[in-house]
Amino acid sequence: MKLLLIDSRALHQKDSFDKVASKLISSFPQFQSILIGGNPELEMKIQSILDQSSEKNFEYSEEIAEVESHFLKLVRELFPVQLQSSVLSFVRKEFNKMDDLCKGVHLLKTLPANITEEIYFLTSTIYGFLLSSYLQSKELEVLWNEKLELNENKKTGCMIPEKDKHSTHLISLVDEKIQRVEYWTAQEPYFTADPEWVELAECIGKLTYEEAIELNSGSNGLSPQLLGITSRLHIPLHIINIHQKDEKPSTIIQHGESGNSMATGISCQSDIALLSIEGSGMIGMKGFAKKVFEVIHEANVNVILISQGGSEHSICIAVDSKQVVRAKEKLTHAFQQEISNGLLESIKVTNDVLLLGLVGENMRNHTGVSGRMFNALGKNGINILAIAQGSTERNISATILKKDKKKALNVLHETFFEQVKKEINLYIVGTGNVGKKLVHQLIQQAGSIEDWHHIRIRIAGLSNSRKMVIDPAGIAFDQWETKLNGGTKSDLHAFADEIIDLNLRNSVVVDVTANEHVPEIYEKLLRKSISVVACNKIAASSAYTHYKLLKSLAREFNCKFLFETNVGAALPVISTLNDLINSGDRIKKMEAVLSGTLNFVFNNYDGTRPFAEVVRQAQDEGYTEPDPRLDLSGTDVMRKIMILAREAGNPLEMDAIACNGFLPDSCFKGSVEDFYREMLAHESHFQGLLKEANDKNTKLKFVATYENGKASVGLKHIEPESDMYHLYGKDNIVLFYTDRYLQQPLVVKGAGAGAEVTASGVFADIMRTINR
Repeated sequence: MKLLLIDSRALHQKDSFDKVASKLISSFPQFQSILIGGNPELEMKIQSILDQSSEKNFEYSEEIAEVESHFLKLVRELFPVQLQSSVLSFVRKEFNKMDDLCKGVHLLKTLPANITEEIYFLTSTIYGFLLSSYLQSKELEVLWNEKLELNENKKTGCMIPEKDKHSTHLISLVDEKIQRVEYWTAQEPYFTADPEWVELAECIGKLTYEEAIELNSGSNGLSPQLLGITSRLHIPLHIINIHQKDEKPSTIIQHGESGNSMATGISCQSDIALLSIEGSGMIGMKGFAKKVFEVIHEANVNVILISQGGSEHSICIAVDSKQVVRAKEKLTHAFQQEISNGLLESIKVTNDVLLLGLVGENMRNHTGVSGRMFNALGKNGINILAIAQGSTERNISATILKKDKKKALNVLHETFFEQVKKEINLYIVGTGNVGKKLVHQLIQQAGSIEDWHHIRIRIAGLSNSRKMVIDPAGIAFDQWETKLNGGTKSDLHAFADEIIDLNLRNSVVVDVTANEHVPEIYEKLLRKSISVVACNKIAASSAYTHYKLLKSLAREFNCKFLFETNVGAALPVISTLNDLINSGDRIKKMEAVLSGTLNFVFNNYDGTRPFAEVVRQAQDEGYTEPDPRLDLSGTDVMRKIMILAREAGNPLEMDAIACNGFLPDSCFKGSVEDFYREMLAHESHFQGLLKEANDKNTKLKFVATYENGKASVGLKHIEPESDMYHLYGKDNIVLFYTDRYLQQPLVVKGAGAGAEVTASGVFADIMRTINR
């Protein structure tokens, strides 16, 4: 025989009601009995009614009328007019009963437990009566039994309302004669995570009873008593969605091996508060924990989680947030003397907490599951307040702040259940040449990166000097300019604050500007575990103490501060240097041509046209900074060699770098256009530099050198046998002389300027943030 349990949420609307009835009409004789479950949404409404009536708030009667009107409307939709009278009469009688009970509560100013149970039971009773009446209207022989008695003589079975708290009633129905229990619902109750918060959550096809009990939060409509009884009797529980076309269960709960690889699902319980008891007086005190839990028991407070340090210096317990005030008062009173004597600190309460549980029967067979769980949370800046794991290794529980709920659920789901894809949420600051090229590359490569690297890239926000826009749902690649132009007025700090408040997982802020103010937001972002990718050289070339602070914050808060494109655009200069250092090598000397702009200029200046014209060409082709004097003065090269020296472990500052410039002093006065006019006026000076180099059969290169802790930059004559001689176009080159590469340097060479290659270097850094 089979027992059928119907989730009353599947009877809440006419279309779902009709589906349940039609399925019953075709299969009803095979069930021994039918139970109608509770409705969490209605139960919340009823709780509000009870609270208002006990608090002498007359608005409870309006809420009763609202609930009643729903049922009356349902009756009129389901039954023809000639059959409505008796059903409407029953519904009104039940709600009159509810109204009378609430009036009694209102007068007594108290809420007896038996009254609460009777009122909660009422809606299940009505649903059961409606369904039995509907089936009788279809000329089926159905016995409606409100008293929870089983009549085995009726082959068509009984229509019986189910009540979670009355487990004895369930026991009377579920016995050895039942070979299977079906649970009909309008929605699957068991998902890998709450689908309301995790878009990619999937229905769990197979569960052990132990996993089901661990994942059962109560909101899914399953009775804990039913799970316990069917588990003891080894009866399979088949969950069927009434909206499915076939009769296959969406979830099967039974004993045996888990059908899942490692983890099965993520449970989440909200409205939790933490109580922390700390003090030296606890250490070695026998029976202290016993006294704590006796007080909690006497206060009628349910303990959800317990965590105690091995030092015996603290105990942390999680309770329902509605009970935390009572629990704190009782504990404070019980330990008043110890608190007064300083043996215990005042009882601390942390509100707005939720409890996450990673559940899986097979987790015991895999090492490092808890490490993987906590590592994933930590990388996204989610602080864990307390943890607990049972000896069965079936459930790893952690409490976190409620504000991190969406991020935490998605991070854990991504880590344990989305073996295919991870997601990066990008916030791009700067939409000039490099910014536009970066977005274009994202558009071109997004599909292949998703296919090859299993990474999904989303643009979650954009900002430039005029406008900014943030959309947590993601900005379509082909709509980014329209969205940005329709955004709000740009405000860097407001932009950063909104990114922090959104709290999306795997967030990366990309600075593709040369703006000196953008790096001001780096620190607050890193402190919230938001990675920063900087094309902008301002931060890494700022005061050494600030540079070190940003690097240490990235380490401390488990995120990334990456700036590969600060030196050599997309060339792997900084990453190669870091690899050398991390593998134990030591830098003896670095020589480099680090300005694509200057290399382009001196490669193209042959005296046939003015030096100023060649510089103008470099700017027009996007090789220079917005103000070319930063390149031609050597300032940009000074920053780059300083960054390399710092990455090599030397606390170098800009004023310690010697600069042998080649521009006349008058070129630095006035505007950029004044600069071009002055270069034209000094064309003979540039002709002289070129002639001297040609006379020596050398080439002019602006070279940066670092050796023995000292750095310098300046124009040099490069001999034909040098690695620097054969540099063309906008190429850069870096020569690393190390303990391993002492006689023959390690050479990194290639295009070191231009929006396209710089954007590709930024893109590479973005990818590094997720592969950490």
